[in-house]
Amino acid sequence: MEGARKAFPGVVALDSVDFDLRAGEVHVLLGENGAGKSTLIKMLSGVHTPDAGRILVDGREVHIRTAQDAERFGIATIHQEFNLVPDLSVAENIFLGRQPRRCGMIDRKRMNAEAAELLARVGVDVPPQARVRDLGIARLQMVEIAKALSLDARVLIMDEPTAVLTTGEVEKLFGIVRRLREDGVGIVFITHHLEEIAALGDRVTVLRDGRSVTQVPADTDEDELVRLMVGRSIEQQYPRESPDTGPVLLKVSGLTRNGGFDDISFEVRAGEVVGLAGLVGAGRTEVVRALFGADPYDAGSVEVLGRKLPRHDVIAALEAGLGLVPEDRKGQGLVLDASVQENLGLVTLRKATRGGFVDRAGQRTAAERVAGQLGVRMAGIDQRIRTLSGGNQQKVVIGKWLLAESKVLILDEPTRGIDVGAKVEIYQLVNRLTESGHAVLMISSDLPEVLGMSDRVLVMSQGRITGELTRQEATQDAVMALAVKDVEGSRGH
Repeated sequence: MEGARKAFPGVVALDSVDFDLRAGEVHVLLGENGAGKSTLIKMLSGVHTPDAGRILVDGREVHIRTAQDAERFGIATIHQEFNLVPDLSVAENIFLGRQPRRCGMIDRKRMNAEAAELLARVGVDVPPQARVRDLGIARLQMVEIAKALSLDARVLIMDEPTAVLTTGEVEKLFGIVRRLREDGVGIVFITHHLEEIAALGDRVTVLRDGRSVTQVPADTDEDELVRLMVGRSIEQQYPRESPDTGPVLLKVSGLTRNGGFDDISFEVRAGEVVGLAGLVGAGRTEVVRALFGADPYDAGSVEVLGRKLPRHDVIAALEAGLGLVPEDRKGQGLVLDASVQENLGLVTLRKATRGGFVDRAGQRTAAERVAGQLGVRMAGIDQRIRTLSGGNQQKVVIGKWLLAESKVLILDEPTRGIDVGAKVEIYQLVNRLTESGHAVLMISSDLPEVLGMSDRVLVMSQGRITGELTRQEATQDAVMALAVKDVEGSRGH
């Protein structure tokens, strides 16, 4: 790629960027959210066409206007947003538009067999006939990887492929990437986990504000990578400040759902961050969705500020002062084609409505105030949320609960897919919330994040809480020991 430029209304996403990829290497693309990484790979995958500059494959200039063009040139992309059809099977998604045929009909036996081989290659235990909508996020990611491998690509672009994977799944993925590199495949790898760069990469290109800042070896010191990426040093990655705790704001007692989780009990106090740790499939998200009222449960109770909540009633949870930032911010936390203002006002829309009319001026003023407090980088309050970077989208998801004045905030994977600089801003926001008397329950698959930002850590395994650790007791080894604990009589979750 030479001199690539791409502009959108109000913003230049890429400006005169050069980027090259060699056969048999992992080239890491590093930068903050909004630096231009996604725009660059979307040019290579046929989603966007450059306004200026050119793309060369094997030294010849090519024009990539569609995904089919990219496939023809041997380029496969695993996007951060999954590109799967929920109502089709895993095998149908892997071979969508390329199904093997026999006598003019789809050869399902062959398709399922080939899909099973690909799934085994990426180490995921999913039947090819399973419906995609029934899979969790981690398995969806592995299906996307299997789909890309089915194309037999010469260039593989991976945008945050480890963001939803467990440590074991990451190691399996790294093994796949190394084998592909040995086979001569060139891999563009985007990650916000800096420790992955030296473990897997060969070269690093750093983007900042749409420009390529520099190119450095993959074994460059992490502090230097952060400085190059954000343009400043970050002294403390996890700036947790533990204030004095107050009364119990959230109390969960004996929460149980048959086949999901069993006898979940804990409390969260004002001024406290309680981390909820565990492996993917341990039941963490299922528990918080149930206590928020999004999903039903069979037994137990949830109290917010001493008030017992009715089961499966989101409105009651909202009115009691409970807020949930879901793990899938784009699918569950935002209306992507709505504006920043409209998304910030989603939770407070009912309160702002009188006699069937919405107080639009009041909603706008409040949205501008919160967006300013959170430092949302945008062209204006009317900008579509879809066009914001991941970090700024996440600030908006959190901001709508600040507008609703939620006293207890549940953060499910709050920094997934967010760069180091934006992560620190969200951690500082968590500090401000707890300092002002809020309570935070945080789920994260990023263990250093759990250890760095939690005052206490609850660990789940197989649908049950297997232990509680103080900040001083919580080490990676201690958490993992509880996370893999075999729960006698567990429900197999």
